[in-house]
Formats: sequence, C-alpha cells, structure tokens
Amino acid sequence: MHYLAITSLIWAFSFGLIGNALKGIDPLQVADVRLMLALLVFLPFLKWQQTDRQEKWQLIAIGAIQYGVMYTCLLSSFRYLPSHLVALFTVLTPLYIVIIDSLRKRYFSIDYILAAALSVAGAAVIKAQNTEGADIWLGFALIQIANLAFAFGQVAYRDWKQARPELAHSAVFAWLYLGGALFTAFAAALISGKGPIPLEANAQQWAVLLYLGLVASGLGFFMWNKGATLTTTGILAAFNNAVVPLAMFASLFIFAEAKGGTVEELTRLGLGAVLIGFALLLGRRRAS
Repeated sequence: MHYLAITSLIWAFSFGLIGNALKGIDPLQVADVRLMLALLVFLPFLKWQQTDRQEKWQLIAIGAIQYGVMYTCLLSSFRYLPSHLVALFTVLTPLYIVIIDSLRKRYFSIDYILAAALSVAGAAVIKAQNTEGADIWLGFALIQIANLAFAFGQVAYRDWKQARPELAHSAVFAWLYLGGALFTAFAAALISGKGPIPLEANAQQWAVLLYLGLVASGLGFFMWNKGATLTTTGILAAFNNAVVPLAMFASLFIFAEAKGGTVEELTRLGLGAVLIGFALLLGRRRAS
C-alpha cells in the first residue's frame, strides 16, 4: 500500500505542472517524451529471455492501452480544461476498476463496490468552479476514455504479474513503456503531424519534462503497478481517487488556479479526503 501512497504524492504535482508550466507544447509530444524517458529508465533492467514472444506482446498491448491511450486522451484534455478540473474528472476511475475486475471474475463484492463508491463520493464533494461551456464536456469525455484505459491496464497487469510471481517487475516493465511510447508516437504523427520531440520547449519546460518522464512516469507508474499487485481491488480503487484532492490542492493553491473562495475550497478538499480515507479503511478491512 505504501507504493500507492508515495506515487499519489508524486502525481499530485503533475497536473499543475502540465497545465501551467507546459503551456504551448503539443500534449501528444508531452505524452511521448514522458514515455520514452520512462522507457530509457527501465531498459537496463529488461530481461529479454525471461518472457516468450506472446508474453512480450501482451505487455506491449497492456502498455499501449494503460499508458498510450490514457496519456493521449488525458494530456489532450488540458487543451480544454484547467489542471484542477482534469484532476477532478478522474473520479470515475475507481468504479471502472471495480467493474472491469468484477466482470472478469464474474463476482461482485459489496465491500469493493462500497469502497469505490465512497472514493468517488469523496472526490465529487470537491466542487468544480467555472464549468460552463462545450469545452468542458469534450475535456470530460477525453478524461473518461483515459480513465477506462488506465483502469483496464491496472487490472490487466495485476492479473498478468500475479500469474507469474517468479518474474521481477523491473525485468518486464520496459515492455509496457515501449507499448505506450509506440502508441503516443503514432498518435502524435497522425493527429498533430509532429515529431515526438517538442523542439520549441525552453530550458524550464525541458526540466519539467525530465521530471515528469523520469520520476512521475518512470518511477511513478512502476511503483503504482507494483503496488497494484500487492493489494486488493478495493484499496486499488480507493487510491485511484486519493490523488484527486492532493492534485486539486496543488493546482488550486500552489499553482494559483484558485479564484476566490479559498476557505470553501479547503473545506471541500477536507471533506473529500475524509470520505476517501473511509474508503481506504473499508478496502483494508476486505483485505484482512
């Protein structure tokens, strides 16, 4: 569980950095640079002979969906939404995780469903401001596709890895990043007509890209997927929303997206965090 907690803190600042420090850079280029950097981090640990051809393609496919599709849609949503709303609209990810996992097992646990529902309620308490306009709905739709892709990837990798406990996470994780990087490179060329490298980025933006690629994506996704294999579906679902109040707090108050109503925003963040805390406790009860 501590892997998920540490990653949640790391990711809390990513939304604000993307929405504020990387303005003007094509989001698909941002996605591809992050995944290529993450791939470079784990290439030295890759154990080619420990997986057969089918297993390699399975991991590449999981990575293409969990990271490629997710990043393509999530980062594209920053064109239409401020970063705190991007964080807010990820609230449905826990329900997607529970639904996907339950459909796969053909079994529904009331504790898992309650944990997911509580985490969604906790994040939904945090009211978004200035949500009028058609762009909001386009951004919302993009984020829901991203949520579905990320939820599917978490469950798929969790099942894949638990069926192969003898393999180290670090020995196979580069295949996931390869799948994601290939997808985002193709998406950038097809949709934006641009190469994978944002040549117009300044030194500060490159520093942010390096942090996002090496730490938030490279280290973050590794710890998140490893944590997912060590915990229950209920706790995994709850932690997917634990990052929401943290990310919204960082975007609203550290990156100065808040426009008045500071006390109200803090109150809602606090109430949301309490509900998510109950969801985590419920998930832990199921685990025990």
